[in-house]
Amino acid sequence: MTQVRVPFLLGHAEIASLYRVERQTSQKWRTEGALAAPDLVASGNPYWLLATVMRLDGVGDRHVAQDQLTSYRTSIPRGYDVQDTQDLPVILGIQEVARVLARDAQAISRWRNRRQIAEADLALSGSPLWLLETILADAHQRQRTIVPAEVAKLRAGQRAPQKPRGRRRGTPTVPPHHEPLPAARTFTVANQAAAAEFLSSVLAQGYSVVIKPQH
Repeated sequence: MTQVRVPFLLGHAEIASLYRVERQTSQKWRTEGALAAPDLVASGNPYWLLATVMRLDGVGDRHVAQDQLTSYRTSIPRGYDVQDTQDLPVILGIQEVARVLARDAQAISRWRNRRQIAEADLALSGSPLWLLETILADAHQRQRTIVPAEVAKLRAGQRAPQKPRGRRRGTPTVPPHHEPLPAARTFTVANQAAAAEFLSSVLAQGYSVVIKPQH
């Protein structure tokens, strides 16, 4: 991995490791609102500053495993702490890289698999992340097309609309409204036409009909 300075960021997998819980537990914390909104969303994946994640330490039964914290910091040799999202450098996932280089996400994935693009500066929760400057320098070296308008948008903090993946707190589902069942009716041989009309009407509404002969 390229040795550049990168901020300490965590995805759900890293948060789960830090607190020694299952990844689904971290996602549940987000759903319940215990874990704040992501500090960064790249290619639809949510990421949090280490400072944000550490605020959960000591809340309820949540406690950071210090050996895991040390291991995490060690895994990013030139990592540094960021307290405010405004101080984050421009970080890209595969989708953002694709827009900058006027390609599709599949092409970027192929380049990465074939080592035809700069190594990711970070790999969090199984997804690669690059600093914008890393991608620009690599594209210049390989003489690849760059879309200046996309670069300008990213530098201005403007990203294509995207929703973080995973479960989110949602509006309770309202059970569907059911019309009352048609009232039962009794027919005799004298009103066969009315019986046929009633039967057709009930069946047309999607109901089934049970006929019980009576003396």
